[in-house]
This record gives sequence, C-alpha cells and structure tokens, in this order.
Amino acid sequence: MKKLFIPFLLLFVLILSACGNDEKSNTKNSSENEKETFTYQSENGSVQVPKNPKRIIALTNGPNVLALKGNLVGIDEWSSTNPLFKEKLKGVTVVSEDDLEKIIELDPDLIIAGSQMKNINKLNEIAPTVVYTWGKLDYLTQQEEIGKLLNKEKEAKEWVNDFKKRAKSAGEAIRAKIGEDATISVIENGTKEFYVFGNNYARGTEILYQAMELNMPQKVKDTALKSGIHTISTELLPEFAGDYIILSTTPDGDNSFLETGTWKNIPAVQNNHVFEINTKASTYSDPITLEYLLKFFEDSFLKN
Repeated sequence: MKKLFIPFLLLFVLILSACGNDEKSNTKNSSENEKETFTYQSENGSVQVPKNPKRIIALTNGPNVLALKGNLVGIDEWSSTNPLFKEKLKGVTVVSEDDLEKIIELDPDLIIAGSQMKNINKLNEIAPTVVYTWGKLDYLTQQEEIGKLLNKEKEAKEWVNDFKKRAKSAGEAIRAKIGEDATISVIENGTKEFYVFGNNYARGTEILYQAMELNMPQKVKDTALKSGIHTISTELLPEFAGDYIILSTTPDGDNSFLETGTWKNIPAVQNNHVFEINTKASTYSDPITLEYLLKFFEDSFLKN
C-alpha cells in the first residue's frame, strides 16, 4: 500500500508544480502584454506608445478617446463641462498642460496634447505624448487616427464607414423634403456679435455640408467656407440667413436678440425653419457629438 502511495504523491506534487509554473507564465505573459509598445507617427515625431494604454490623459481629443472607450484619468476643462460627456467623465480629473504636478500624480501611460500647447517636452518626460493640430485632419480621419493610437483602428473605421452611410441617407431624405436648392445657415450668437460657419467648424457643419451635402447660402460660402468662421453684426443677420437656420445658443447666455425685429423678420424665422442647438453640446466633431447631432437633424428636418 505504501509503495503505491509514494509514486501517487510524487505525481500529485509534479502536477501542482506544473500548474504553478503555468500560472506564473500566464501572469508574466499578461504583464508583458500590458507593457507592449508600438511606434506611432505623431506630429512631433515617432513616439513609443503602449499597445493597451490604461491611464490616458487627454488635453485634447478627449471625446474621441471616450467614444472608443479609452480609459481616461485626465481631461481638459472644456470637455468636462460638455453636457454630452459629463456623466461619462465622472471621476476623471480636470487638468491642463500647466498642471504638471497633478499630471505626475495621475501616473499616465499616454498623454494626448494639442500641438500649440506649452510644456510638450515636459509632458513627454512624464509619459509618451502624442500631439495633434486642431483642424489638420478632417473630422473622420481624426477619429481613425485616435483609433490607431489606442490600438482600436478596426472599431474606428467601422464606425466611420457606418456613419457616412447613415448621414448620406439622411441627407438624401432631407433634400427630398426641403428641396435640392434649399440653403442652410449655421449661426451662433456671441456676447455682442454673431458667427456664421463654413463646413468644418463643428456645430454639425461637417454633417450638414459634407456628409449630407446640403447647401449653404452664397454669402456664407464667400465669407466662411475658407476660414471656417465669419463674424457679423446683428444688422447683417438677414444677409447670411438661409432658408433654414441651425441656431447655436447657450441656454444661460443673452438671447434677447430673439425678440428683435431684425431677427423676427427673417423669412426662415417666420416660416418656423429655425432649429436650435446647445452650443456647449455642439462644439466637437467626435462620434458621440456627431451621433447626437445626426439624430437632432433627422428629427428636426424630417419630423416637422
């Protein structure tokens, strides 16, 4: 009986040992995978970035990261106050490029910054830092680039292709309803002036003019298409108003212009062709914002 028991005991010990080695090996492989890096071609040169970043600070393009479910630990102030992102950013620290000590405390493994920002070299000493210039890439290519950076290029491209199809289809339906020649203006009120937008300045302009191929008034085309934005006075509003107006306003701002004769006498206003968007929720061109605005435009143009 003892002779049979001893070999069995040895076999049991060997099995336990093998299992322990496998577990250690798996833990080691998992740890090594987390530390894997690849070379990303940033505007500031080649940067070795983690394949699976776990602690991302986005001083810019945070909403793009959020759309791909990147794990943000730091975000810029403007994104943090956006009503579309507020719930999703609970627990994420608000930082700027000047908050170097706070950034160090957050222990990031990837930082995304704007090319115009200060302290890029210092940020790069804290963690691999990738920079983007606002507007250098079109709104869809920007999302694909963030996908490459986060090792989620496939997901980013799938969303881009799907969004383009849906926006194009919506544009066709809208043109069929309002007419092929109907014009759309995107106007925003400031403190003492107004802004009209071209086809690439957020507020849904990329969707309306690029994806949906809707028309902007000639006056807007002449002044805002190249620069992206053009400033006008209250008196000039009728000259820049299209058959339809997308009006970007801040709910807690001064909107007394809505009661002026200049505004009320604009044909689009008299025809109830004004659709109001929240400025704070419309100043980005990331997937979350684009999905929100696409639905808003479909509802506004097609269900009214």
